[in-house]
Amino acid sequence: MAVRDLIQRVFQCDFSVMDSYMPEQRNMSKIFMFSHSRALCSPPACPLTPRGRLSNQTQCFRSCDARGLQKVEEACASYSHVVLKEVRFFELESLYPLLRDPALDLRIVHLVRDPRAVVRSKEQSAASFVRDNAIVLEQRNVPGGEVQYQSIQEICRSHIRINERAVLKPPPFLKGRYKMVRFEDVAFNPLREINAIYDFVGLQMTPELEDWIVTVTHGKGKGSARDAFDITSRNAKAVTQAWRKALPFSKVKKIQDACKGAMSLLGYRTVDSEKEQKNLDVDLLVPQEPFKFDWEAGTEEAPRR
Repeated sequence: MAVRDLIQRVFQCDFSVMDSYMPEQRNMSKIFMFSHSRALCSPPACPLTPRGRLSNQTQCFRSCDARGLQKVEEACASYSHVVLKEVRFFELESLYPLLRDPALDLRIVHLVRDPRAVVRSKEQSAASFVRDNAIVLEQRNVPGGEVQYQSIQEICRSHIRINERAVLKPPPFLKGRYKMVRFEDVAFNPLREINAIYDFVGLQMTPELEDWIVTVTHGKGKGSARDAFDITSRNAKAVTQAWRKALPFSKVKKIQDACKGAMSLLGYRTVDSEKEQKNLDVDLLVPQEPFKFDWEAGTEEAPRR
């Protein structure tokens, strides 16, 4: 699989594999959101920010571009941990070769979110997700009015497949190397949840990073569509609830019907009326972490073989 091989090479800090995916002028600035990376805003990639300090993304964007990706490789190789964010894996089996690779101690943090909030978020940046929806739906010819519902249904099904494989039927090499995290848990208790992630991957939180996390999750407002891909200070709790005011109940009901089984697995309560949806005093998050799923209880199909 080309994507898996690309990921493996990047984990090994070999960025020559990016040649097929980037413009001919392969500057560091061509890497999506490079200025949000502390590693690429500090030595050896860039002298702007002292090593280990938090960087300023605006200053980094202006000052830290470099021709070629050699400095990116040097920065990557200088750290003990390499982190990749991937947004569209629909099953774990394709990653098995990486989990078996003795050169990689791969850990998987599976971030999930209330599907109603996912739909609302994608609507805010609809133009950016046209290609994403096509990938999710495997280029199928779907009526325009059904695209978002069939897309979120496929995403929900993937959550079930991944969680079942990792939690209920894990192969020996996967045990202890998968962690599912709910976006809402991070929003409501960011320090606890992020410290748990750091423990899971063998990192230690710093006081400076804790202060930054508190600042970025305790801002004002929910952010605008213009900020969709920016890391800005927002009210994280308000972000998790924004869909309850923004989406009509008719749409919420269709999302719930499409994702009923996944919502049960992930710990998201459904709403039965517009009044219940709009009442923010009604808690829709099941507090305990989900641990199993009964295929007979949900509407999703069984895992693909």
